[in-house]
Amino acid sequence: MDQDFLIQDIQRVERKKEVSKVLRRRKQKPLWREYLETAIIALVAAAFLRIFVVSAYRVSSGSMGDTLLEGDYIFINKLAYQYGGSPKQGDIIVFKYPNNPEKEFIKRIVALPDQTVQIADKVLYVDEQVAQIPVYSKHIDKRIIPGDLSFRDNFGPYKVPPGEYFVMGDNRDDSRDSRFWGPVPRENIKGKAVLIYWSWRPDPEAPRWEFPYVINAVQWLGYGLFNFPSRVCWDRLGTPL
Repeated sequence: MDQDFLIQDIQRVERKKEVSKVLRRRKQKPLWREYLETAIIALVAAAFLRIFVVSAYRVSSGSMGDTLLEGDYIFINKLAYQYGGSPKQGDIIVFKYPNNPEKEFIKRIVALPDQTVQIADKVLYVDEQVAQIPVYSKHIDKRIIPGDLSFRDNFGPYKVPPGEYFVMGDNRDDSRDSRFWGPVPRENIKGKAVLIYWSWRPDPEAPRWEFPYVINAVQWLGYGLFNFPSRVCWDRLGTPL
């Protein structure tokens, strides 16, 4: 009986030796191949996230000031309203402009489907209640324009149609929004703004992109290196929305 156990132990040791020999004989991957595989995996993951989950958007106007400033770069969550989720009052959304789907706008939802919107002397009412004022929203013009001249300061009452959303810019006196061109259909909404990941203060003296682009690329390289510390809005980076 002891001999049987001894034979089994010897066989196990021999098997382990054979496995070790096989593993040692295997050629290790070249370093360049490991880097290449890692890069391919990273690119595929980034493309998947870009197409299905997260998108980037650059703020190109002051209509959402001071919540969003021109030169802010933000992440958009494309899945925020999928799988049963619905847009809510106060959400900042990126959407296709109803009058020209080739353009994308960013605004704040102030009223949901079937709610009634009214603006009286710049004060926003939703279902006859004063709407909550976003922290960084603002009025930059003290004038109050009558409703028969403009819908900016006096509007409605207007009931939002089913499946559509009434949006406004936080810079209430300098925003073209649902007051002027109507509500946003649900299918036009691309996603919810979630984070400012980069912010670059615009500069009217910055080089322009014009043909031949090689010259502009060199100018931009020098401009970026020289102005990088001063024109980055460091306090805005990572700001949640």
